[in-house]
Amino acid sequence: MRLRDTTIWCVCIILAVALLIVAGMHVDNINSQRQQMKLISNEPLENAPPSLAFATIAMGAFRGLVVDVLWIRADKLKDQGQFFDARQLAEWITTLQPRFPSVWEFHAWNMAYNISVAIPANQPDQRWRWVKNGYELLRDKGIPLNPKAIQLYRELARIFQHKIGSVSDDAHKYYKIQLASAMEPLLRSDDNRLDSQDNRYFEALANEAHTKWGQIVKDANVAELITALKAADSVFADDGKFVDNYLSLRQNAGRFKPAAAEVVDDFRGTKQLKKFDIFAKAYHLRNTWKLDPVLMHELNNIYGPTDVSDPNKHFPLDWRHPDSHAIYWAVKGLREVSKEQDREIDITETNTDRLVGHGLQSLFRNGKIFIYDAVVETPEASSSQIVARTVKEIFLRPDLRMFKPYHQAMLAVLAKYKQLDSGGSYTSLQDGHRNMLKNATFLFYQAGHKPQAREIYNQLRKLYPIDDFKVSLDQFATNRFREELESIGIFDAKEQIVALLREAYFRYALRDDNEAFGREKLAEQVYDYYQKKYDPENRIRLPKFSQLRYAGLFDFINDPWYPLSLRHNLLNRIQIERPELYEELQLEEQKAKQAMQESG
Repeated sequence: MRLRDTTIWCVCIILAVALLIVAGMHVDNINSQRQQMKLISNEPLENAPPSLAFATIAMGAFRGLVVDVLWIRADKLKDQGQFFDARQLAEWITTLQPRFPSVWEFHAWNMAYNISVAIPANQPDQRWRWVKNGYELLRDKGIPLNPKAIQLYRELARIFQHKIGSVSDDAHKYYKIQLASAMEPLLRSDDNRLDSQDNRYFEALANEAHTKWGQIVKDANVAELITALKAADSVFADDGKFVDNYLSLRQNAGRFKPAAAEVVDDFRGTKQLKKFDIFAKAYHLRNTWKLDPVLMHELNNIYGPTDVSDPNKHFPLDWRHPDSHAIYWAVKGLREVSKEQDREIDITETNTDRLVGHGLQSLFRNGKIFIYDAVVETPEASSSQIVARTVKEIFLRPDLRMFKPYHQAMLAVLAKYKQLDSGGSYTSLQDGHRNMLKNATFLFYQAGHKPQAREIYNQLRKLYPIDDFKVSLDQFATNRFREELESIGIFDAKEQIVALLREAYFRYALRDDNEAFGREKLAEQVYDYYQKKYDPENRIRLPKFSQLRYAGLFDFINDPWYPLSLRHNLLNRIQIERPELYEELQLEEQKAKQAMQESG
């Protein structure tokens, strides 16, 4: 019996040793696969103090304790306003625990919001660098390591929507211009048949979305072009940077040897250049911006502005706009979390749904982007001389075509939360939707689109049957208009009317005629409203409306922030298309000159 037990023990020991040896032989392979799949969380810290590096190695499984200490310290530094030190600690925490979403969220928010505004507003380029650092951290590192963490998608979308898209930061215009300028080259096709305002261009991008560099270099249709560029300039020898160099060549040929630009000219209009150009832009969107052209194309067809002549047709979203990026990342996060079965919808998911709605609402209110050169006169630091310089200016205006995508999206969100509401989410979403319908009704009405305004107003009354909406459309618009004027005093009337007319001229100069008409009509209504409410007996009447027209035009023509060519072209267009207005303005100009002569 003892011999039998001894034999069993020996066999078990031998088997155990053999299994340990076999397992040990696979450790290197397993660790290699874990590293490739980014499943390791014990990467060494870089530039860390020796005490911290030693503690993380020595404590092994107690790394979590080190993280807790660092997190408490980082939070304290944040409260003390020491954002740069808090940033360094956050970097170490992300290295120690890369699958801790909260620290990625904190780190990105700290850079985009706290550190950026610690830099003076007169250094917008430095501010923009930190805003970029914030969203790139989430986009390029945090989300790939935590693909199911919806709070990271929400935070990334919020940076685009709130930090870049809103007006809360003094440098917000600079941010918008930088984003738009970076995206602009990727939205233009070398193929004249394709236009970024046509979904066929995004369909072509989507078709190239999964093409890899190794595939394109073997494509007989473009191999000749690639070979020619490599022979023309040595910078194209690096395959890893070939696409970036090609896109730079198309934007600024002066940075490369003349032979490289000659290659592009030789291939201009050919199938080779058209194909590679689409590939390069899809490749750059996917690898640099982390935007999937397939999803971009899909979102264009769901959320893009509708065609006025065919409401079932969508134009592409303007991917220069920060809210388009916000919608993309919010939708991506919502789709990722929807894969989880038996999940409970929490406040993070609700707020991510809100971001989509707010993004579409923002595109409705400020979806059209106009970027132009403006001349700014500033005093020279070393002398009292005034120096004129040209700067980029951005102007955002409403895009009424975005109403239907917003409305349909919000109806779907409301249906989602109707059966799930436990904390007032459904009610608050209804409040936002109702307010948007009120604004949309009024905006369409003021723009002169009464049939569309009436259609939206009918939807408003059907969905939210309250007393305020039991009046006629005209009465609703009048009431709405009065509500907005309640906070404006009589002494501000002249300034307000002139400002509205000046904006109307600007929009007319940009050929945004619907909005120009809406602002002009609104100025007339402000004029009539104030005359009736504050001066029914004609004792302190405002100047004639024709005089205010001239004042608005004078302000616009003499405003250096608007391009000189734009201001001059406006006069030519008014003379040709609105001769009666041109004559009225000329008459007021003569009166103004005469008054100046008499007073002088």
